[in-house]
Amino acid sequence: MNSRARRTAALSLALLGGATLAGCAPTIPMEAAPGANDPACASVIVRLPDTVAGQDRRTTNAQSTGAWGNGAVQLVCGTDPTGPTTDECVDVNGVDWVIDDSAAPIYRFEPYGRTPGISVYVDSEQVSGTETTVDLNAVVQQLPQERECTALSDTFEIPSEKQ
Repeated sequence: MNSRARRTAALSLALLGGATLAGCAPTIPMEAAPGANDPACASVIVRLPDTVAGQDRRTTNAQSTGAWGNGAVQLVCGTDPTGPTTDECVDVNGVDWVIDDSAAPIYRFEPYGRTPGISVYVDSEQVSGTETTVDLNAVVQQLPQERECTALSDTFEIPSEKQ
């Protein structure tokens, strides 16, 4: 085998090894919410998309959770739903989302008026909260809406191929 063929073979093996290791991404550690065993959470979790905000879905170690990227987006089902709040509430393509920015740059998005509660944590330095909510709308809509944001909230119609 000439030296060029050996280099090509070595490079191919190195790339194959790197691709194999990339497929073995570590599990994202998370904690289950108190209501994680609610059957509605199971319905949500089995419908989670493979990609959110351009990030691939990852394995988690807790019931009724989901994560994408390196944990840039994390979803926890079974939380206590938020009651009336002064936090910003926006309608994104028919789903009301409460936005808690108290821990910015980590934002907590919650689909308002749905039970069980869902909390979605978004690292805004890595991904878009708007894109995240659009990507998760179809999953959230599996839960019946019991309350709506007030008429004073903002409404956004965001084009999406996922509608």
